[in-house]
Amino acid sequence: MFLFVLRRIAGMIPAMFAISILAYTIIQLPPGDFVSTYAAQLAESGTIVDSARLESLRDRYGLGQDVVTQYFKWIGGIVTRGDFGDSFEWNQPVTELVWDRMGMTALISLLTLIAMWAVSLPIGIYSAVRQYSVTDYVATIFGFLGMATPNFLLAIVLMYISTMWFGASVGGLFSPQFVNAPLSWAKIWDFITHAWIPILILGTAGTASLIRVMRANLLDELHKPYVEAARAKGMPETRLILTYPTRVALNPFISTVGWVLPALISGELIVSTVLNLPTAGPLLLQALKSQDMFLAGAFILLSGALVLIGTLISDILLAISDPRIRLS
Repeated sequence: MFLFVLRRIAGMIPAMFAISILAYTIIQLPPGDFVSTYAAQLAESGTIVDSARLESLRDRYGLGQDVVTQYFKWIGGIVTRGDFGDSFEWNQPVTELVWDRMGMTALISLLTLIAMWAVSLPIGIYSAVRQYSVTDYVATIFGFLGMATPNFLLAIVLMYISTMWFGASVGGLFSPQFVNAPLSWAKIWDFITHAWIPILILGTAGTASLIRVMRANLLDELHKPYVEAARAKGMPETRLILTYPTRVALNPFISTVGWVLPALISGELIVSTVLNLPTAGPLLLQALKSQDMFLAGAFILLSGALVLIGTLISDILLAISDPRIRLS
């Protein structure tokens, strides 16, 4: 098992290298160099341009040298010092802006994934076991509606219902008095009372899809000879279903982490903008609009890392559930 995980981690290295090249390519996309753009922004705002600081930035990022050298200076600063560069719009290090936002993004994505599994797994099993029952038809209708409804539209509808019917706002993850408050049980509870809304919105389409995946996987297994043999030996039906066919059907279900997590992260951008959440999405969008490229590159790099981590978690869970995977 240790060697299996080690091989998977080793395989992440070239993928992370490719993502870092993509992120740095985005940094280089605006015309001219970013220090010249920064100087132009300062001049437009009437701020005195410090030529010594501009020269320091050019030296720090290797401007004037070839692109490969600039890339290795940038990635070397990240690997050795955790230095993602400076945000020219916010006039502070990118690291200070990124970690809180990425932490919230990772937390919301993880909680959404857990909620999706907790709901879709039992419903998918029940739909397969009670095929063509009323519950199965209801789950099927919910599945099609959930997959067809855009997340941002659901967010707007919930905001309208909350404001017009209940007079309450659903924006943000904390009440105003808890935004800058230190961590406490009251702040955690306030987060819970706010977080269920983005979790519900982000998880609806994924939950609907996973119900269909689990149902289809289990239906493929329920009538195979090994299930009939166990039933003929007198094994209780509930124990039989959970012990054998469900365990086999879980493999494709677990592997969905590899595509569900990227979908959550990409969908989070639009939903967070609509709900005004303090996550990575709105800040990334603002960074792209203002050509704050070091900030945008950092978010893209870290989002790619989250996707790779999700795929690694999927591989580990698959290896735990099915020993044949790690042995091969």
